[in-house]
Amino acid sequence: MTKEAPPADHARPDGLDTGVPHSARIWNYWMGGKDNFAADREAGDAYRQQFPGIVPLAKQSRRFLIRAVHHLAAEAGIRNFLDIGTGLPTLDNTHQVAQRVAPESRIVYVDNDPLVLTHARALLSNTTPEGVTDYVDADFHDPDQIIADARNILNFTQPIAVMFMGVLGHVADHEEARSIVARVMAAVPSGSYLVLWDSTNTTEGFDEAQQGYDDTGAVPYVLRSPEQIERCFDGLTLLEPGIVSISQWRPDSADAEPVDGYGGVGRKP
Repeated sequence: MTKEAPPADHARPDGLDTGVPHSARIWNYWMGGKDNFAADREAGDAYRQQFPGIVPLAKQSRRFLIRAVHHLAAEAGIRNFLDIGTGLPTLDNTHQVAQRVAPESRIVYVDNDPLVLTHARALLSNTTPEGVTDYVDADFHDPDQIIADARNILNFTQPIAVMFMGVLGHVADHEEARSIVARVMAAVPSGSYLVLWDSTNTTEGFDEAQQGYDDTGAVPYVLRSPEQIERCFDGLTLLEPGIVSISQWRPDSADAEPVDGYGGVGRKP
């Protein structure tokens, strides 16, 4: 009896196409994770050759998340977190940071990527007994559906931290991206917070590297200016130090080098 040959790397039985680079897997690779495939590593290495700053950006994006979530849980008393476009789980995910401070915290992750959703079960297994961690299968282009589903899990009578962590560059039109943020923030109560960052066109060569990545067939990503990112916070009160390179938002050390991702944290009056 002969054994069936295993499926090719790009033809997995779960339907995931591993032969085409995937932004979540490439980001995972740059951050030192293991949830990536040969096509992702090849595209990631090509990108890094053209723009070495992408790896520090990837690592600093996680450190920004950790600092922002810790501040909101420990200092602002937030117990509800809505992380939209979460990507692949890695070290110190939103629920882990928040529930270390307040075990009763409730976290909703939102994504509609099959790859991300296959990791949801593992992610949900390490929540605290007192807290709630759940996943919503939804597209961030449909904020009304996200809010409707999140209402089943989060307490909308209390302030909520809404998070868009490096994902709105996948929306080609800036005004549409702003509209998505505004619609979600309109649904959450006074005292809620927006945590948002995106990659920026602040260093020569980043755009060229991004275009080369887009040409691989991956989902395109638009680099925006810090001023455009700040406009996503219209109507909110920005926490100090405002919109800055994410490595310099309340950094752990005074010598944090700037990276080409800008963001901040804003409070809904």
